[in-house]
Amino acid sequence: MFLLIIAVVLAVLVYLPSVWVRHVMSKNGKELDSLPGTGGELAEHLIKRFELDGIKVEETEPFRDHFDPRDQVVRLGPDNINGRSLTAIAVAAHEVGHAIQFYRKEKIFELREKYLPTAHALNRVGIAIMWSFPILGLVLRSPSAMAMAVGCSLLLQLIGALAYLIILPEEWDASFNKALPILMEGEYVAEDQLPNIRNVLKAAAVTYFASALANVLNIGRWLLLLRR
Repeated sequence: MFLLIIAVVLAVLVYLPSVWVRHVMSKNGKELDSLPGTGGELAEHLIKRFELDGIKVEETEPFRDHFDPRDQVVRLGPDNINGRSLTAIAVAAHEVGHAIQFYRKEKIFELREKYLPTAHALNRVGIAIMWSFPILGLVLRSPSAMAMAVGCSLLLQLIGALAYLIILPEEWDASFNKALPILMEGEYVAEDQLPNIRNVLKAAAVTYFASALANVLNIGRWLLLLRR
């Protein structure tokens, strides 16, 4: 029973950041006619304003908003590129913030390039161990050995997720040193909307970490495994 309680508490702690991010994005995702334009239009405007030559804007899958330095593209989900909401405006400004970091060759933008490959590698190894459980079960034939394999898989995935904390300063900079000062000028959003804008920018800054953390206990993946 004690172990079950610990597992439940751990699951709640792991999913809580992701749930909070989705809640903030959804809460501020209502269409507002008072806003001067869509997220996509704001992104295009900011790219021209800051003379980010070569940077483009295009649509991507829902909840996959990001700036791609290889293709030099700000990618926004359908609701954000076409939407006229506080979420759309804040997320667009956040991603353009990354484009500004890249274009200015700021040192802080190098965090992602340095540490994300390591995070991805750890996560892939952890998942590979997880999917090898059926084979490991036949080979090891020991509950304690299988428990160690499960623990190893979860640990590697968790370390991979925690690696996203290393790039949090880069995300925070895009939100609060780039996007927020722009949005505080009053040209894009009203002053009374700034508290909600700040919340969305916080959510945008921790989105990658929250998603990586929740992915460690991807229920669907574990159910598929247990059915084998």
